[in-house]
Amino acid sequence: MAILIQGGFETRVFYTTTGGFDLHGDAGGATGSQANLMQNIDDAIAAFRTDMVAMGQWDNVVIALITEFGRRNYQNGSFGTDHGKAGPMFVAGSGVQGGLYGRHPSLEALDEGDLVHTTDFRAVY
Repeated sequence: MAILIQGGFETRVFYTTTGGFDLHGDAGGATGSQANLMQNIDDAIAAFRTDMVAMGQWDNVVIALITEFGRRNYQNGSFGTDHGKAGPMFVAGSGVQGGLYGRHPSLEALDEGDLVHTTDFRAVY
């Protein structure tokens, strides 16, 4: 995406995907599959930020990281988690003021065993 921005494309929203996060089993703690996947995301965002800063574009960029499905709030029998109805959304950029927006989901008021989202991701867009 950095090369598209550098090339002067006037597209306002770029979208990309990555896979491998469907970890129903063996999420693996600090050195397992999920940790490796999160490190890959961290590395990609860091590289993109570095490129945007070098191009003088970082002040014009916002990154939104979402998932197509949430996760349950408890571990299953395979050391992973199953699909749920709510999940986090991360937003980053020089104009983003950090912190938690929205309310923490209740661990007691569940919907069929799932967390209930408190912020619709579309409202963030």
